[in-house]
Amino acid sequence: MNKPTLLAAALLVHALTATAADAPPLRYDIYVRGAFNGWGTDNALVYQGKGVYQADILVSPGNHAFKVGSRDWAAEWVANPAASVSVKPGAAYPLATEAGPEDYLFTKRTATFRFRVDVSDPMHPVLTVAPIEMPAAAAPADPHAGAGATAALTFPTWDGKVETARFSVRDPQAPLRRYAQSTTMQLRDPGPQSTTYEEDAALPVVRSGNLAFDALFALAGHEMKQDSVTAIRDGNYNGGAAIPCDCFETGEKWHYVWTRDLSYAADLGLALLDPERVRNSLLFKLSGWRAGVTKAAHVAGSANGLQVVQDTGSGGSWPVSTDRVTWAFAAEDLLQTLPASERAAFAAKALRALSNTIENDRLAAFDQATGLYTGEESFLDWRDQTYAKWITNDLASLAGSKALSTNVGHYKALTVAAGLAREHGDHERATRYDRWARDLKRAINARLWLPDAGMYSSLTAPHFDGAPLHKFDWLGQALAIVTGVADGARAQSILAHYPHGPMGAPVIWPQQQDMPVYHNRALWPFVTAYGLRAAIAGRNVAVADAAYDSLMRGAALNLSNMENLEWLSGQPLLLDEQHPNLIGPVISSKRQLWSVGAYLGMVIRDVFGVAATPDGIDVRPFVTAKLRGGVFAPGDAIALYNLRLQGRAIDVKLHLPPVPAAGSSGYYAVERILVDGKPQSGTIPWRALGKHSAIDVQLGKLVAGDTAIHRVNADPYEEAPAVFGPREPRIAALARTGGTTTLTIAPADGQAGIAYNIYRDGRLVASNLPAGAWTDRAGSARSCYAVEAQYTASGNRSHHSVPRCVDAGVSIAATDPRVQASVALAPANARFAEPHLADWGRPADRFTVRDVRVPTAGDYAVQVRYHNGANQVNLGISGGVKWLALKDRSGRIVAQGVVQLPHARIEKANTPTVYSTPLAAHLQANVPYRIEMSDFYNMSYLDSNRTFSAAGGVDGPSNRFDIYGVRLLAIDGTTP
Repeated sequence: MNKPTLLAAALLVHALTATAADAPPLRYDIYVRGAFNGWGTDNALVYQGKGVYQADILVSPGNHAFKVGSRDWAAEWVANPAASVSVKPGAAYPLATEAGPEDYLFTKRTATFRFRVDVSDPMHPVLTVAPIEMPAAAAPADPHAGAGATAALTFPTWDGKVETARFSVRDPQAPLRRYAQSTTMQLRDPGPQSTTYEEDAALPVVRSGNLAFDALFALAGHEMKQDSVTAIRDGNYNGGAAIPCDCFETGEKWHYVWTRDLSYAADLGLALLDPERVRNSLLFKLSGWRAGVTKAAHVAGSANGLQVVQDTGSGGSWPVSTDRVTWAFAAEDLLQTLPASERAAFAAKALRALSNTIENDRLAAFDQATGLYTGEESFLDWRDQTYAKWITNDLASLAGSKALSTNVGHYKALTVAAGLAREHGDHERATRYDRWARDLKRAINARLWLPDAGMYSSLTAPHFDGAPLHKFDWLGQALAIVTGVADGARAQSILAHYPHGPMGAPVIWPQQQDMPVYHNRALWPFVTAYGLRAAIAGRNVAVADAAYDSLMRGAALNLSNMENLEWLSGQPLLLDEQHPNLIGPVISSKRQLWSVGAYLGMVIRDVFGVAATPDGIDVRPFVTAKLRGGVFAPGDAIALYNLRLQGRAIDVKLHLPPVPAAGSSGYYAVERILVDGKPQSGTIPWRALGKHSAIDVQLGKLVAGDTAIHRVNADPYEEAPAVFGPREPRIAALARTGGTTTLTIAPADGQAGIAYNIYRDGRLVASNLPAGAWTDRAGSARSCYAVEAQYTASGNRSHHSVPRCVDAGVSIAATDPRVQASVALAPANARFAEPHLADWGRPADRFTVRDVRVPTAGDYAVQVRYHNGANQVNLGISGGVKWLALKDRSGRIVAQGVVQLPHARIEKANTPTVYSTPLAAHLQANVPYRIEMSDFYNMSYLDSNRTFSAAGGVDGPSNRFDIYGVRLLAIDGTTP
């Protein structure tokens, strides 16, 4: 009996046994969970009697995705399990009691909506959503009444207007101020247009002569304290109940600790201010094996398996995604700020965890042929937003691509682990990791740098193509600069070429059509902060000033350090009534942790230039002429008081030169540094600092700096070719006759001004073509092709098409007598049209195919044809991860390695099968080989996931899928 049937039966039985007192028909709580509440459990449907559950929710303007579900998602109800439904106010929608895509509620004004679910017929629950009238609120009081000092920041809007943020304090001379802040901009979420907050005696304060600048720093500190919690929670873990942890939660709408969010936030600023809480949070993201797990033969690392956790996500998590290594960014900062008495224990654990992570990532995600690691782009983990549209139906292809940001993360993990190994006397390990890091840096520069763009490609096309795409992301570019992967010349080129809109740099370039604002068409403050750090490293004042402006504007007008904003308008919500499916950002949380860390780091690390080192602190401020003549014009000095590091309280004062002439550009050189009145260099050892030290920095001459910046603009409501890429084309036909190959390009769409480029085996072989037939006389019978669309005016390019190979491959079905497995064949059914080996993959399961032969000698890609329906394509920890080996007749291994079998979509009928990531093998003609598949591991094997609500969690590890056969595909110049 399947889950929906069990659920319906449980509902029916309970309804029949309900008492006369009208007991609730459900044995569990249900919630309205959506983009308006972070998909959390803040909005319970409360039983009203007569089978009706109800919740009244204040909803802001937008097109909001939502579902009805239980706390642990065991129950999930949607209007249509096959397609999203936009609900109309007051209409009744029968709900399917099974998983499916989100439903949507559109509203163009803030209103309270009553969500009503009628389960009086348990087999057929019904949803209605309708606005309800609420009493008019009283006019708000003036938040600045009685102020002793006020300030204002004004910002032009994209449509020629002006928005204003106002700030005030009652007593500007108070040691700790209480601020009021208001905004004229319409906020994203319902609530007042003003807020108040206080400076905290445990945190540093700023006194700059500009009340607004001082206030915004205090706001970030206040929000860091709000994100400092004693317990975390997520509906997918621990039954939704609180988990004790003196940790950082991720934001107002996100109450859990996520590896990458935490790591980037700590690296940007939080490790300077609360190292103990950062440590607790980082340790929470480590895990060993869960009870009962036996480490498979090929798994690397220590017996306890301690490693960094890859959070739930695409295709069932690691190693489709491998950016868990971003943990190293935070660990490196923490090791420089933790008190000495606590550092050694953390350093030892960090080395064990990073080593186990590195060694297993090397097995599961490292491509020897290119020298790069596979895996999803770091942070850009909503596949539709940044990948080709077809990729969501083939997540093994996503898993097989290589991303710049993720590879730079691996580089950072290797360098940090090498340093820790040396510190612990493990010189062999340090040497190995140093070599791997050096080789990886070389591969990134050789494989991902695009000279014609002057930037790194964000990602490669998948296997059977592999070309670096003309797609770019600001985080990856910035991380390449700040880690030193990019040399000085490349750093300058990146900073000059990456596009900036009027409100700042978008997180990706170019934008993708038909997608709402989230990663696509958005700026994210934490990414902007890394761009700022990169600009300072490259001494590019134009890019730095754009970042300073963007970060201050976002925090000032939104009364919070938001998760994200639309990039061309700077709006927290671009309400596109003509295209409600494009409205966004689809979700954005206040006090988002990495945005908070970004703002704190902007002030402390960038403006004041204070950074911890292993031996002390660096003081290298970066004050531009624009900052001096604008934000800092009122005074002759700015000060940061009470920065606490290593048990010391430090005051830093920057003495400013005179306000420069209008139009001046550059940054100010450091002329002199005094520590407690004594001269020091920019690097100050701990021994030179007392319990309370004053650092005075005199800024001197204005240094020119680089001013190159690429400015772009467009109407935010138009998918203009100036800022968007074309939709990807496809290869409609591919045929080889008489030594030539002919492919037919199906156009990307009906737009004018599009030309097409053809790639063979990952290399550009024809460009600026029209749609239609093209003949290749140089390719072989083993070549693979892909096509890319390009706007002729802007040069912006699409993702590549699905690659197609000339060779049809050698296929062996699961029903073939050469196949042997430890599970029996299951017959075809309504959803799956072929017999298959169902639910294969328990640790002891074995799968072999004997007498496998290929017709010609050469390089082959070996793949498993499968289906994994353990969870949805965007969720979970149960992606298939197995060890595949090819042996010759003597039993000698000719190829072996990890293959990935990620989650795949399920249809009601005739669900298509998919292929695993490929294993490369060089094979001889007509020689019998044997394929063997055995266990490896996935994230469900980790103890941290034992309370996960879905597959791989409370019911034990899940590394299982259905097998339909294998394929051996002849390849040529491309690498699988």
